[in-house]
Amino acid sequence: MTANFQLLDYIIFIAYAILILGVGLWVSRDKKGHEKNAEDYFLASKSLPWWAIGASLIAANISAEQFIGMSGSGFALGLAIASYEWMAAITLIIVGKYFLPIFIEKGLYTIPEFVEKRFSTNLKTILAVFWIALYVFVNLASVLYLGSLALETIMGIPMIYGVIGLALFAAAYSLYGGLSAVAWTDVIQVVFLVLGGLVTTYLALNTVSGGEGVLEGIKTVYNAAPDRFAMILDKSNPEFKNLPGIGVLVGGLWVANLYYWGFNQYIIQRTLAAKSLKESQKGILLAAFLKLVIPLIVVVPGIAAYVMVNDPEIMARLGEAGLKNFPTLKQADKAYPWLLQFLPTGMKGIAFAALAAAIVSSLASMLNSTSTIFTMDIYKQYINKNASDKATVNTGRISAFVALVIACIMAPLLGGIDQAFQFIQEYTGIVSPGILAVFMLGLFWKKTTNKAAIIGALVSIPIALVFKTTAMPWMDQMGLTAVLTMVVIVITSFIQHKGKDDKKGIEITKELFKTSPLFNIGAFAIMLILVVLYTLFWN
Repeated sequence: MTANFQLLDYIIFIAYAILILGVGLWVSRDKKGHEKNAEDYFLASKSLPWWAIGASLIAANISAEQFIGMSGSGFALGLAIASYEWMAAITLIIVGKYFLPIFIEKGLYTIPEFVEKRFSTNLKTILAVFWIALYVFVNLASVLYLGSLALETIMGIPMIYGVIGLALFAAAYSLYGGLSAVAWTDVIQVVFLVLGGLVTTYLALNTVSGGEGVLEGIKTVYNAAPDRFAMILDKSNPEFKNLPGIGVLVGGLWVANLYYWGFNQYIIQRTLAAKSLKESQKGILLAAFLKLVIPLIVVVPGIAAYVMVNDPEIMARLGEAGLKNFPTLKQADKAYPWLLQFLPTGMKGIAFAALAAAIVSSLASMLNSTSTIFTMDIYKQYINKNASDKATVNTGRISAFVALVIACIMAPLLGGIDQAFQFIQEYTGIVSPGILAVFMLGLFWKKTTNKAAIIGALVSIPIALVFKTTAMPWMDQMGLTAVLTMVVIVITSFIQHKGKDDKKGIEITKELFKTSPLFNIGAFAIMLILVVLYTLFWN
């Protein structure tokens, strides 16, 4: 299935590519008489304003799997998949209020660096190596694969050319400019993301309503498939194993979210690059509000597509219009590429630019964070402790390039994407609860010891593997693994220190977590909106 692109679509897409590269290279330039140092390259000179941070957080997060995968999930199971986005909004508020003040106060470059300051260099190195491997072999490779698969599906571009093209596009500005280039281009990427997504949503809902507009389209979709608007699934639903009812709100999704938004280098790095803590928290607030909107542009179109293909009258109309290759429940991921056929000339170029923006911005963010961890936690720790700023920045560029080459080799090998997704989901679900337990207790319980943290991280893996042998939904498995790991860490710490505070424990004060009235009002508004949404669409 390929979209019928016209000359105007190609012109719009090429203009987008030139704009991104131009802005990326312009902000990357060395200022007169100033050579880039480590803070410039890895933390954008600590100069990012709140709106750039918020936009960059969303651009780093949204990739091909959201546009293709979440639209497919909207088609297959409905609005319940939006819990990933809406729960992330609350998670961001928690990160902004309780995690960021500690991270920024400690002047961190990387998340492993926190582990060193709170626990030990050995544990930091173990986690640094783990995260580099995860970013290169799982994150970068899967984004390249899924991105090029989307290009192949929509444009007919062969997989290998898509992988190389996306890699070169992301590398063209991110390797040279570092986080500054990534963050500032992300502001433009988010505009394309939201605009392209909203256009697709509008046309999908307008088509469902027979040209009567968006509001009529929403009514039609809701009346035709009310079951697709249940946020909390019951046990009879075939997707209960992936979204286990009330467990979504009180169980393992918190583990996935807190791990991802709180302790993930390529997410948290742009918040560390803020002008100040307050600026960073305002950026987090913007990202949380954008998270409320994301389901509108990635899930609702999928539900609209489901209604279309199950309405004989609409199907007949679409068949007469020449649309083909309809998605099915077995091929739900065809929903978004199929919807692109609805777009008029020019709009297809914008929608395609939105998809490319999602892929390229995530790639650039992951590359920058991989090079930051390698350079600051491995190179400067073990290879060249007295490295100059020039050597540090060059090492960052070289390590990012090497990571990209490895990911390009790995990407086409992820051929069986169902198996690849299953592997990624299970692999992350096995490791993330233990890491989350170590960080949460390390941050907020002064008695946590280094030995207990290492034992907890190691024990969490066999605990997770035992749960894997049960019929329990994987989300519940993650939640219980995190709780049991925390129990192990607490018991070990007590045995080791007899209830005394650890000498590296963090002093927690009320003053540390004070937030501005703007942040408090924004956080309250987001929670109120979420209560209304879950009340309206409970089941």
